[in-house]
Amino acid sequence: MASKQPNVILFGIDSLRRDHMSSYGYHRLTTPHLDKLAEQGVLFEKHFSPSIPTTPAYASMLTGMDCFGTDVVALRHQGSLGGHVKTLAELLEENGYNTTCVGFTGNPSSRGFQNYLEYEAWVPDDRAECPKAENLNDVAIPELQRLAGEEKPFFLFLRHMDPHSPYLPPRPYRRLFYGGDEKNPENTSMEPVFNFKPFGDFLKSWIPKDVTDQEYVTALYDGAIAYMDASIQAILNEVAALGLEEDTLIIVTSDHGETLYEHDCYFDHHGLYDCTLTVPLIIKLPGKVAAGKRVSDVTLISDIMPTMLELLGIDAGQQLDGRSLQPLMAGGKLDRISEMYITECTWMRKHGWRTSEWKLIRALEPDFHFKPEVELYNLVKDPEENVNVAEQEPEIVELLTRRMEEHIHGREETTQRTNPMYTNLNWHGKGGGPFSSSQQAYDTLYIGGVTSARSLQAKQAAEKAAAAAATKEVTK
Repeated sequence: MASKQPNVILFGIDSLRRDHMSSYGYHRLTTPHLDKLAEQGVLFEKHFSPSIPTTPAYASMLTGMDCFGTDVVALRHQGSLGGHVKTLAELLEENGYNTTCVGFTGNPSSRGFQNYLEYEAWVPDDRAECPKAENLNDVAIPELQRLAGEEKPFFLFLRHMDPHSPYLPPRPYRRLFYGGDEKNPENTSMEPVFNFKPFGDFLKSWIPKDVTDQEYVTALYDGAIAYMDASIQAILNEVAALGLEEDTLIIVTSDHGETLYEHDCYFDHHGLYDCTLTVPLIIKLPGKVAAGKRVSDVTLISDIMPTMLELLGIDAGQQLDGRSLQPLMAGGKLDRISEMYITECTWMRKHGWRTSEWKLIRALEPDFHFKPEVELYNLVKDPEENVNVAEQEPEIVELLTRRMEEHIHGREETTQRTNPMYTNLNWHGKGGGPFSSSQQAYDTLYIGGVTSARSLQAKQAAEKAAAAAATKEVTK
């Protein structure tokens, strides 16, 4: 028997570049199962996550707000999500949903789920592999079965980590897209990767010993996507086996993309370049969402929650910054988005302004890559953003800076809050306020190995969970 309202499964895939998915035209067949899912629903071709990385991106996804609305811009956001916003989990529970979150405990925007489940997504096994997606399935599929047995509709949020470093897919996916000699001594492409002090030891802790070819690591990333794609199909098969396929809204998206061997931001997700800002969005709901449609309009990560709510027939109860994409899915129109404010507080603190033709990036403090304070790229002539023309185009820099500042001022007036990019001075968690030089940033921002990186994540999760619990107790 169908539920009064559809069930919801949201695949939040960490660090998934849309241009490395075959459904988006990638030359490698990385996502055959998600490609099929896209044929059964709507694929959005120009979907953006304007505030990176994980923490602000998911905050926007799961509240329908931009960074001014959430006050979240930093990876290491301190404190809980403000009480002025309501999360998707909180709202769906109020409307009769059972809610479960897998792999996202402790993040500010994960507030409000009834159940939290974790799985191993960092440390490799004795074969130097980490079957992240299968580890997720081991907890997610039994939970899906449990939720399906309840009378209430459910919201199941799954945070996949396979495209997030370390890229450690099991065999045969490790060499699925690589047939060369990754240890060729004449290939020196990995030297700058391993010599980058802040990340060098982290990358050496999981990239196989003596690897010299960066293409091999990129192939590992693609193999991790393909492995995850196959594992996601196991969940979709279970949805069908449980008789839920016609009554379940399925959304596939990502918090941000990934830099591979680009812009000196090796195998991570920092830098306000399009490889980190562009993400996939696929929506399927039989009977309400057209099959096989592709939408070419620009859409934003804050649009996901209002779109879901309209499809579910639920009132948000507050003004959201994002827009429902239902008109576009139905063949109609929305006002086109021609420019956007972009922010980054990962390992660098920068913001900027993106139009269909230009990308402006301005550093708010010196960065550890010793990049210039101002970057400007012509996205038409230089879509890969390799040629900084800021010095050659001062009028464009001035124009875009003015447009950005006008937007900031307008959003500050509307929200009655200061731009969080200006107030998160301990965004890196190292203390001491803004860096005074790139050398200071380079010497300070050291990650360590896989285990220490996971320990840092666990510490942050515990701190955030405690803060969230305290906030919940106060608001009772």
